Amino acid sequence: MKAVIAYLKDYLRSTSLPALFITIAFVTSLVWANYTIGIERRFQHLGHWYLSFGAFFLFFSIVLALTWGLQYEWNNKSFRFQPKLLLLLLIAPLYFSIKMIHWDLSRLIPHGLSIPWSIYTQIVLQLPLKLLLLYGVLYACRKAGLLESNNPTQQDTNLAQSVGLTTHNFNARPYFLLLAFLLPLIALAATQQDFLHVYPKVKNLAFIDDYAHPSWPWKLLYELSYGVDFLSIELFFRGLLIVGLIRYAGDSVILPMAAFYCTIHFGKPLGECISSFFGGLILGVLAARTRSILGGLIVHLGLAWLMELAGWMGHLFRL
Repeated sequence: MKAVIAYLKDYLRSTSLPALFITIAFVTSLVWANYTIGIERRFQHLGHWYLSFGAFFLFFSIVLALTWGLQYEWNNKSFRFQPKLLLLLLIAPLYFSIKMIHWDLSRLIPHGLSIPWSIYTQIVLQLPLKLLLLYGVLYACRKAGLLESNNPTQQDTNLAQSVGLTTHNFNARPYFLLLAFLLPLIALAATQQDFLHVYPKVKNLAFIDDYAHPSWPWKLLYELSYGVDFLSIELFFRGLLIVGLIRYAGDSVILPMAAFYCTIHFGKPLGECISSFFGGLILGVLAARTRSILGGLIVHLGLAWLMELAGWMGHLFRL
């Protein structure tokens, strides 16, 4: 845990405090706007998938452009917007905008499946297929030379190492301690109405209870699919936007990632959205220092499934 604190202190000493505070103010204004007028909700309900896609792409691009601009201006222009960096910063909002829209998978589902199994299959397949898309994007970036080794002594590396899927310099213990530290906060959140309105996510599969006996294996499969989404989140935010970009701009990659990361939580409870910025900042610093995303994956998956459990228990004790 001392190493984690040392990493954070080192980051705060080396980063531009004006850029940090202005970014926090900018993110605060976005959070206020979202929970006042519903930015994400409005984007999701524009009527056509291409309109929602365009709105998300424009919004994410603006967030990245402003936060990266702040880093460039306040960190004494310590990096250059070289073509490879700009291309990756274009690919990032493009991918995530595609991820944010609902995919109609009806053509992939066998015609013999009747309701509710066709609905269930579509729900469970969404997130693994989006992870597959991310893998394709990362693989293409690697082949195009956009993702390379961050180790100057290592001339070549595979895709997993390029995005931080490595045990090198990795110690799991601090991340499990961090998860334990968050347990009381999760328990407190489980007493809040807005939290219980969202969690557990598996309650959206309540319809399966009338068709499957027992229904728990089908719900467990959903929870595994739900967990896959957090692998894609870590690969994208800490893998691509931190480990993948740090060779271009150093620690300047951390704040823009945290701001972007916060905006994807606009559909979550307010407390979760606010904490996502600071959680993303901490995980970003750790990924930047260790060049590994495995710690973030432990925390993220742990949080996800603990929040599912807390939501289930919260509803149980309210009955």
